[in-house]
Amino acid sequence: MTFSIIARCARTGQFGMAISSSSPAVAARCAHVRAGVGAVASQNITDPALGPLVLDQLELGLPAAAALSTVATGRPHIDYRQLLVIDRTGATAMRSGQQVLGIWGEARATDCAAGGNLLAGELVPMAMVEAFTAAKGHLGERLMEALEAGMRAGGEAGPVHSAGLKVADRLSWPLIDLRIDWADDPIGMLRQAWEVYAPQMAAYVQRAEDPTLAPSYGVPGDE
Repeated sequence: MTFSIIARCARTGQFGMAISSSSPAVAARCAHVRAGVGAVASQNITDPALGPLVLDQLELGLPAAAALSTVATGRPHIDYRQLLVIDRTGATAMRSGQQVLGIWGEARATDCAAGGNLLAGELVPMAMVEAFTAAKGHLGERLMEALEAGMRAGGEAGPVHSAGLKVADRLSWPLIDLRIDWADDPIGMLRQAWEVYAPQMAAYVQRAEDPTLAPSYGVPGDE
């Protein structure tokens, strides 16, 4: 019921994820990023606790495959989960359990991995990886283009209703955390949200670090 991509930007060290699903608020449960550490997708009959657990192992210095194995080994109900991991070197690991729903697939390339379940076709993740690899610009834009490519390739077998884009940079909080939690065209709405947010993104970091230098956006009281 979900398709997603996780990635690292080799130039900036940012980690990010883009995701869409027929379920509501998918990014609230499935998207996990941590600055300087990595990104994890925890999906398919989701256990949201798995993302932070894997990130903790990455932060301890384990590579992606070892971090995933440490969390998954012996864990109850792990065969119902689909997990994608990327570490600080760009190495990836994926695990799709025997109880993953419907048509599912996985794909990876340098600095990225994609996966999904209940897909319209097993090649959806490869379409996402290819689009990400070909895209230029900010990690957020590359992830958006990958998500849109996944939708063009068929996406989920049924209509999607939620989508999210999440990117960690160098701070403890996400540089980007955009969500469409219930809509008929969540990916299109996420694209609109990203295009509004992207030009202001750096200013919000500046506001946090030094408000005296932050620009105004002309809203009431913001002068």
